[in-house]
Amino acid sequence: MVVASLLASLVALLAAAPAPAPAAEKALWGPTALPDGSSPFALYQQLGIDTLQLSMSWADVASARPAAPEDPADPAYRWPAEIDVAATEAARRGIRLSLLVAQTPPWANGNRSPLWRPDRAQDFADFLTAAARRYPTVRRWMIWGEPNRHDRFQPNARNSPIGPRAYAVLLDAAYAGLKRASRHNIVIGANTWTSGTVKPANFLRLMRLPSGRPPRLDWLGHNPFPFRFPKLAQQPLAGGYRDISDIDTISRDALRVYGRRIPLWLSEYTIGSAPMDSFPFSTTPAGQARWLSAAYELAQDAKYVETLGWFSLLDGPATQEGGSTLGLMTFEGARKPAFSAYRDVP
Repeated sequence: MVVASLLASLVALLAAAPAPAPAAEKALWGPTALPDGSSPFALYQQLGIDTLQLSMSWADVASARPAAPEDPADPAYRWPAEIDVAATEAARRGIRLSLLVAQTPPWANGNRSPLWRPDRAQDFADFLTAAARRYPTVRRWMIWGEPNRHDRFQPNARNSPIGPRAYAVLLDAAYAGLKRASRHNIVIGANTWTSGTVKPANFLRLMRLPSGRPPRLDWLGHNPFPFRFPKLAQQPLAGGYRDISDIDTISRDALRVYGRRIPLWLSEYTIGSAPMDSFPFSTTPAGQARWLSAAYELAQDAKYVETLGWFSLLDGPATQEGGSTLGLMTFEGARKPAFSAYRDVP
């Protein structure tokens, strides 16, 4: 009787114990076809990725104004074949697909550069409604990439509210458009970069609608490219910068703006395995693997992080002097130590 009573008590305690918090998802930026033309999806499955991240250009899909902008079958739309393939392959293999949507067509912004916001945010919202109906298996939608940089989003000016406020209107309209297509869509906003024309902390603070309230979003996006080895115990970077070791700080930044804890979508994190002309931070191939493992350990210990993504699957071509060494593999397909490190992340 005593043993039975003890067992019953133990079962009751286990039933009452809270379930362990899920680990942060493993996301990856990668191609839909390898350089030799073969599919990368077996590799993605071997790596154990949860989410494949791709980008889609509104300017490319809708080079002409559609007559029925919320209808994906409108003849003005030219949907990318590679995203059609990716949506099918990802669903077949149990991999989620996330899309980053950016770039305005000339008809929507007065024939300016694709970096410029549309004259009517509703045009962007209508396009996202159509895109969500075209790709019903896609639930994660990133609204623009790194809009706190003047070379990614306009209008923008150093330490000015003009960029954050323009983006806020765009994001809020995008939220309405995506939720109109499905309430299950997750809208990922801000999508800031470590540095930028307007630093991430200031961008979040200034990201306000004309009414003064912050724009609607579900998750807060940020690309925490590293200035130092990943370690939360380090002091926050001064000046409003936010790298991988500052994700606790950017979580508090968002809490101050929204008054609630917002899950973080850390879309792009990486470090080169050799010096590059185009990227200031690099280490060795073995060092790249260590930085990767440390970043994922940090993200998975932080219960407010939804996803950490690596950029990217492949290096640039070896013929490109000073080019990209950010991949888990070389351009020719050789696996670097980072490949195993990423695969071994839970």
